[in-house]
Amino acid sequence: MKNRVTGIGGLFFKSKDPKAAKAWYKKHLGFNTDDYGCTFWWKDKNGKDCSTQWSPFPEDTRYYQPSKKEFMFNYRVENLSELLAVLKKEGVTIIGDIEEYDYGKFGWILDNDGNKIELWEPIDDAFL
Repeated sequence: MKNRVTGIGGLFFKSKDPKAAKAWYKKHLGFNTDDYGCTFWWKDKNGKDCSTQWSPFPEDTRYYQPSKKEFMFNYRVENLSELLAVLKKEGVTIIGDIEEYDYGKFGWILDNDGNKIELWEPIDDAFL
């Protein structure tokens, strides 16, 4: 498999007050926030529009489980099904099943430290 991860898809972290965090980042750092956080747009090496999501989550979110960390990374991938098959053969822990939405496919793994990693095969056009 040539490309596994092609970029950072998102930075997700727990916050005591996600709404206040979004307001702070908007006021002080100029983030263009919405209900989900902030979407950053950039172009890949082929000039294709790509996005990276920044999102604070409530402190009591269960979305990062089984990881006990205060954060979760999301990485962009080109072929999620193929990558998960390769990772499974390599002994990587796969969590749950692939989920599909109008903005892409998602899968989850655990790294060597038990951090939950979200893998995203994006459909960036869904955000335009």
